[in-house]
Amino acid sequence: MRTDARRHHDPQVRGFASDNYAGAHPEVLAAIVLANGGHQVAYGEDDYTGHLQRVMHSHFGPTAEAFPVFNGTGANVVALQALTDRWGAVICAESAHINVDEGGAPERMGGLKLLTVPTPDGKLTPELIDRQAYGWDDEHRAMPQVVSITQNTELGTVYTPDEIRAICDHAHERGMKVHLDGARIANAAASLDVPMRTFTNTVGVDVLSFGGTKNGALFGEAVVVLNPDAVRAMKHLRKLSMQLASKMRFVSVQLEALLAKDLWLRNARHANAMAQRLAEGVRAIDGVEILYPVQANAVFARLPHAVGERLQKRFRFYFWDETAGDVRWMCSFDTREDDVDAFLQALKEEMAR
Repeated sequence: MRTDARRHHDPQVRGFASDNYAGAHPEVLAAIVLANGGHQVAYGEDDYTGHLQRVMHSHFGPTAEAFPVFNGTGANVVALQALTDRWGAVICAESAHINVDEGGAPERMGGLKLLTVPTPDGKLTPELIDRQAYGWDDEHRAMPQVVSITQNTELGTVYTPDEIRAICDHAHERGMKVHLDGARIANAAASLDVPMRTFTNTVGVDVLSFGGTKNGALFGEAVVVLNPDAVRAMKHLRKLSMQLASKMRFVSVQLEALLAKDLWLRNARHANAMAQRLAEGVRAIDGVEILYPVQANAVFARLPHAVGERLQKRFRFYFWDETAGDVRWMCSFDTREDDVDAFLQALKEEMAR
């Protein structure tokens, strides 16, 4: 029996729940079609993955090596495994994605210990790192071997290059390595208006989880090794972590489509601009408080819980803290000015009820 595919959703509906809710950018979809047809060697020996290495060199220097994977959790787990021993631990912010939103995968699947630190804005500092950076010779304690930071952070804040340099210098002086979760690295670069290398390999980051999905890819991220001396057996770790794509060309060509020219930056700048438009509108509404600096594509706000519940029936978004009434509103590469304005109007109406 023949069943024709059909659309099951309204493509005009957009919300503010997550940049993962957005579809794939048309240029990325076109690249996938371009890579289709004929045979290419499997498991990363294809022409597209080879060219991706050269594209990554243009952004992160000639020693950078990219290992495409399926998703962000996979990228983080593979990267952290490559940086730690079996007795190793990773220092991270309490709000870090690896601690809050990955189902315990770094610890359960990666076999490492997370040592978390509360932060006021999602950002680690050398002083905060030192709350957990001790006990290397204590066999009763997991050994701190890695500092993991997120750029931009889970609270929408952005590290400056100098802040990351200070973290890298501090970690390296103590014999630790530095991992950067770059799920939204493009948004950070757009916010800072600097090349991505300025706050990664140039300042001492050893390994990067490069994000594509939140910036217009259909699926796929990459572990980018910036310091080859910091890792071991990456290709083996990727395979045993079930992150080796057989038809890897379809992951690599998406990242190439984003990075070969300026699509990654155009998408990020647009998403950031929509978040600024949203924040400006929110600031004009009495009774709604913006919680953190709006530096990328996220707006965190506090409003009456009942208002948030009513607003959710009109637009999708998530509560960040149900008790306090804190919410997170995310903008994407395809968020339109009309979407923002309609949301602000709905917020005003619900606040007035």
